[in-house]
Amino acid sequence: MRQEENITQVPDEQKSYWREYKDVPSYPALQGNESTDVGIIGGGIVGVISAYLLAKAGRKVTLIDAGKLIDGVTGYTTAKITAQHGVFYFPLIKIMGQEKARQYYDANMAGLNYIEETASELGIDCDFSHQNAFIYANTAIGAKLVQKEAEAYEQLGINGGLAKEEVELPFEVQEALVMRNQAQFHPVKFLAKLVSEIERLGGKIYEQTRAVKILSKNDPVIQTENMSHLSCNKVIVATHYPFNSSDGFYFTRLNINRSYVIGARTTGKVPEGMYISADMPSRSIRYATDENGEKLLLIGGDGHATGKSKSPTMEHYKNLEKFGEKYFGIREIPYRWSAQDMTTLDKVPYVGTITAGYDNILVATGFHKWGMSNGAVAAMMLSDQILGNPNPYAELYDPTRTKMKAVDALSFLKDNGGVAKELVKGKLKMPSKTVETLGKDEGGLVKYGKGKAGGYKDKYGQVHLVDTACTHMGCETHWNDAERSWDCPCHGSRFSYTGEVLDGPAVKPLKKIEQEY
Repeated sequence: MRQEENITQVPDEQKSYWREYKDVPSYPALQGNESTDVGIIGGGIVGVISAYLLAKAGRKVTLIDAGKLIDGVTGYTTAKITAQHGVFYFPLIKIMGQEKARQYYDANMAGLNYIEETASELGIDCDFSHQNAFIYANTAIGAKLVQKEAEAYEQLGINGGLAKEEVELPFEVQEALVMRNQAQFHPVKFLAKLVSEIERLGGKIYEQTRAVKILSKNDPVIQTENMSHLSCNKVIVATHYPFNSSDGFYFTRLNINRSYVIGARTTGKVPEGMYISADMPSRSIRYATDENGEKLLLIGGDGHATGKSKSPTMEHYKNLEKFGEKYFGIREIPYRWSAQDMTTLDKVPYVGTITAGYDNILVATGFHKWGMSNGAVAAMMLSDQILGNPNPYAELYDPTRTKMKAVDALSFLKDNGGVAKELVKGKLKMPSKTVETLGKDEGGLVKYGKGKAGGYKDKYGQVHLVDTACTHMGCETHWNDAERSWDCPCHGSRFSYTGEVLDGPAVKPLKKIEQEY
C-alpha cells in the first residue's frame, strides 16, 4: 500500500522551488549586430556575478542567455554555499598536495563571503543563513571515509572535525564530520537583484539569444542562432558546459552527471544544518523556508551519468521520496527538479583562459555539483583577469594546467573509450515499439519506416518524432521519462521532445521527422 502512495506522490512535472520566484526582469532577444567590451554568454551565477563586477568597475558589458536568465543549472540547485564538498579534501591532498587543497578551501570560503557581503551591501533578502555542514556515514566503510576526511581537515586547518553527537538526523549514524559556519540561500532572489544592478550600471542584457559560435580567437565575435553578431574585446563562456567545447577539447575533460531533488512538506521534524552522505546512493539534506514561514525539506541525490541511468528517470525521484517518507514522514511533495553537473579530471573547476593562445576567451566550468561557492569565486577570478588584477586562486583553477596524474589519465581513457562505445551501441539498438503502440505521455525509440526515430505522444495524442542522433558529435540520445527529454550519454547535451536544445554543448536542435500518413 505504501508503494502505491509513493507512485502518486511525486509530481508529474518538474518544478523548482527557486524558480517559483517570479520577480526576475525579462529582456528581449539580440537583433542585429552590436559591440561591447566584454561579452558574457550564460545567465547563471557565474555570468550574472561576472557582469555585475565588471559593470561596477566601469566596463561595457553585454550578457546574453539562450533562454531565460537564472533558468539553467543555477535555478535547479540545492543552493548550499559551502566549502564542504563531500569526502573531498582527503583525495584532493593526494592529487594536488596540501597547499593547493587548502587554497581550494580558501577559495570556496571567499565565494561564500562574497555572497554574504554583497547581499548585505545591496540589502538583498535572499534567505541567507549560516549553517553547519555535515558529512554523515551509515556504514563502516562510510565511517572510515569520514575519519580520513577528518584527518584532512586537521592537516588543512579547516574549521570543523568529527561531530557525531551534533547530528540532528532522525536516524543513527556511525560517524559524522562538521564544517562550521557554512551557508544556504535563495539563489534566484540573490541574482535577480544583481541583474537589476547590471542594468542600472549600464550593462546590456539579452534573453532568448543562443550563442552558436565564436568567430576569431583574437578579436572575438559571438555569432547567435539568428545570425546576430556581438563584437567583443573579451568573451566569458559561462554556459555550464562550454558550447565551444572543441576549443581546448573540453568534451574529453569533463564527466557529466544528473542528480535529483524533491521539496517536501513533512510530518516529522526538519533538521537544522546541511547534510550529505558519505555512503552511496548519495543523499543531500537541507531545508528552505517558504513564503508562509514553513520549513520545506529538500532531499537530493540518486545521481548517475547523464543518459546512462539503469532505471527509468522517475525512479530516482521515487527513491528520494521513499527515503523522506521513511525518516521524516511526507505530507506533500510540491516540488521536484533535477540538475546537470560537470566534473573535471582532478575535481577542481576550470576557470580562466579557455586554452593556450585564446587569451581573449575565458571559461568557467566543472563545478563538481558545488556551483554556488565555486561559481561566485569563479566570477571574481574572471573579472580580476579581465581587469588585470592578481587573484590568489588563478593558478589553482587554471584551465590550461597540464599536469595529469595517473588517476586522471586513466579517467581520461575510460571516459573517451566510453564515448566510442556509445557511438556504436546507440546506432545498433533497434526499438520494439511503434508510433501506434506509444501511450499518451509516453516516449522512447520507435520503429519508423525502414529505420527508427525518437517518439513522444503527448497528453492530447499528438506524436512528436525526432532523429535521436545528438547534434554535438552524433551519439544516440536516450529518452528521459521524468523530464520528457532526449539525453546524450556522451557529453550531456539534452533536448526537448520536440528537439530544442535544453543543455549544451550541442547548439543545434535535433532534426524533426515529419510523419507520413
